[in-house]
Amino acid sequence: MSPLSNLPPSVLQWFAIFLSIIIEALPFVFLGTILSGCIEVFVTPDLVQKYLPKQKFLRILFGTFVGFVFPSCECGIIPIINRFLEKKVPSYTAIPFLATAPIINPIVLFATYSAFGNSLRFLMLRLFGAILVAITLGLLLAFIVDETILKETAQPVHFHDYSRESIPKRIYLALAHAIDEFFDTGRYLVFGTLIASAMQIYVPTRILTTIGHSPLTAILIMMLMAFILSLCSEADAFIGASLLSTFGVAPVLAFLLIGPMVDIKNLMMMLKAFKGRFIIQFIGVSVIMITVYCLLVGVL
Repeated sequence: MSPLSNLPPSVLQWFAIFLSIIIEALPFVFLGTILSGCIEVFVTPDLVQKYLPKQKFLRILFGTFVGFVFPSCECGIIPIINRFLEKKVPSYTAIPFLATAPIINPIVLFATYSAFGNSLRFLMLRLFGAILVAITLGLLLAFIVDETILKETAQPVHFHDYSRESIPKRIYLALAHAIDEFFDTGRYLVFGTLIASAMQIYVPTRILTTIGHSPLTAILIMMLMAFILSLCSEADAFIGASLLSTFGVAPVLAFLLIGPMVDIKNLMMMLKAFKGRFIIQFIGVSVIMITVYCLLVGVL
């Protein structure tokens, strides 16, 4: 008899959800770390400064919209952002990319369009909300708060110059960096996924639905659900669409906006790279902006 057969059904279900999230997330983490390795080896600070716009606001817009052509899932975006910051990309460019890339990803937009019955309205509401949050974060980092957001331990002491290496050697070094990053980031992904899957099993959803009567509490409850479920942004629209009749447009929109920006597994990876003060600012601004935006959508 298998030892697993002696475990309670809830534990087996927990393991099943854990494995499903890991299997869904790992390809994107792998792609993200591959991209991170390529940035480490092939992108120099001088190259970044050469192609970035000179004006701060244009740099914010660049970070906000570059996800259209440089897409990434939230599962693998933290290593990319970390590497960009180490390459002297300003935080007010990198963080808007962190907020929007998992949402304005063409695959995610198409999934959103399909999940809500080929609805351009939901697609545009989600797209505009992500852009609004990203620009707000960029403006705060550019003009108000401290833009040094990486932990001191995450910042390299010096930059390696790989330009003199042969192309095959540079490819090898990029893959070596990617493997190191993958296993380093993977620890936090696994730990975050264990928590997320456990909360799906042991936090009853009926408690969430019964207290979400007013528009504000419904929006907050749906954001909490997005955090707990920790869905990949390529799949969350289909879950959101199934909740539309229960919660309504504004709360489901909040669910679709906050999930790709902040969830349990993503938070664990943030804690590795970013200062705690910035993480609180990032989450606070995102939650406030999304709440206000969704309340307005609900009224209109």
